[in-house]
Amino acid sequence: MNDKTNEKEGGAKANAQKSRGLGSWGEEAACSFLEKRGWSVAARNWRCRFGELDIVAVRDGILAFIEVKTRSRGDFGLPREAVNREKQRRLRICAELFMRCRKDLERLQPRMDVIEIVRTDAGAVLRHFENAF
Repeated sequence: MNDKTNEKEGGAKANAQKSRGLGSWGEEAACSFLEKRGWSVAARNWRCRFGELDIVAVRDGILAFIEVKTRSRGDFGLPREAVNREKQRRLRICAELFMRCRKDLERLQPRMDVIEIVRTDAGAVLRHFENAF
């Protein structure tokens, strides 16, 4: 291997770690936002073989499956645009499996939401899209 290859691999790893850190920060911000509005977080980062549910929250008979998308810049479009049809399909499957595992929540009305966060040096803008898909 040459030095340029190592630099690229190191840069890719650093970017992935930075992205994970930003994503974790966004999920924390989303949970705080939801809890301040009366939501109870039932699960975070629930995984199955089809993917992961970022946040599962309950309020007023609603079981919200919430995908959180966080970006530090708008270079790649709005964060919510990353929740494409394939991602939506996988999230629906995960939600169905979650409800099968959590019989205590099966009588609640399921809903798919997206929270997008754009973080800049000046602060962050959070938008909650209820019934996003």
